[in-house]
Amino acid sequence: MPNQFIGVGNYIPSNVISNSHFKNHSFLNEQGEKLLQDNSILAAKLKQITGVEERRYANDDQVTSDLAYLAATEAINDSGIDPETIDYIIFAHNFGDIKFNTIQSDTVPSLAARVKHLLNIKNPYCVAYDILFGCPGWVEAVIQANTYINAGIAKRCLVIGAETLSRVIDPHDRDSMIYADGAGAVIIEKSQNDKGIISHLSASFANNEKDYLFYGRSYNNENCPNTKYIKMYGRKIYEFALSNVPQAMKKCLDDSDFSITDISKIIIHQANEKMDEAIISRFYRLFDQPVPDNIMPMVIQKLGNSSVATIPILLKMILNHEVENHQINEGDIVMFASVGAGMNINTFIYRF
Repeated sequence: MPNQFIGVGNYIPSNVISNSHFKNHSFLNEQGEKLLQDNSILAAKLKQITGVEERRYANDDQVTSDLAYLAATEAINDSGIDPETIDYIIFAHNFGDIKFNTIQSDTVPSLAARVKHLLNIKNPYCVAYDILFGCPGWVEAVIQANTYINAGIAKRCLVIGAETLSRVIDPHDRDSMIYADGAGAVIIEKSQNDKGIISHLSASFANNEKDYLFYGRSYNNENCPNTKYIKMYGRKIYEFALSNVPQAMKKCLDDSDFSITDISKIIIHQANEKMDEAIISRFYRLFDQPVPDNIMPMVIQKLGNSSVATIPILLKMILNHEVENHQINEGDIVMFASVGAGMNINTFIYRF
């Protein structure tokens, strides 16, 4: 029997940050020179390419583990289980807890241990650890939990993806407008029927691709050179994703014994609307099939890119009927896919 989600939760911060928030930012290029285009034009181009109109930021008194705790609590409540029966808490993030208006990442103790503490789980054999895998971290954590259960190491796992990217962005880099905060979580256990994870695939490209996403100094040369922020080579990421993600998705689908026409939804990491559309188009082209209507729900327009949190947030929203024209019904075959820093790619097929 496969392993299935028995509870799903998310936490979407209440602070709505529109594109107009950046109208007075001083955006610079890599050489520290002011960009010639007006910020309103930059924001319009951002919306045209990535789809982002708004994003959510955490409250000033919240850190990543706080967001994760709220999503985890909702997932546990949704499942109806006793949290003391959880065998593993696997927490996907990339930057740890960073307090508002500070620059230091805090990862000791692990964020998973902090969530276990907040959940007041007393069971010492509930193992809590973090995973760093770029934006595909939550999908990879699901795959790890699936493997533990199949191996008989665990019966039930809590898998979390949470991030506060608003704390690690360079205010002088226009790419900072993409990023957002949020959290999502699921409870996974052995299915009693044919529902759950059918196949999965993971890959890491760490040669020339390793530094497509990285930690680098501010574009403002007057800032402290030792302060680092999230940086990316957007064009290289775009080209990498289009060359590699569709092939990985095809291999995962082939391993599942389902056909391309069996797929009801594709829930993909919300990184860039145009990039995701191009990935899906190329994926269907591999099967000489047109892209079906309403196959790929998107919420990046209003929520931005919250890294590991985008997929579980979107999943919960669909299950809650919060995404217009999208729903998941019993028996639906859904593909999950992600790409990000590493460069890492992963995907899994799930029967609901």
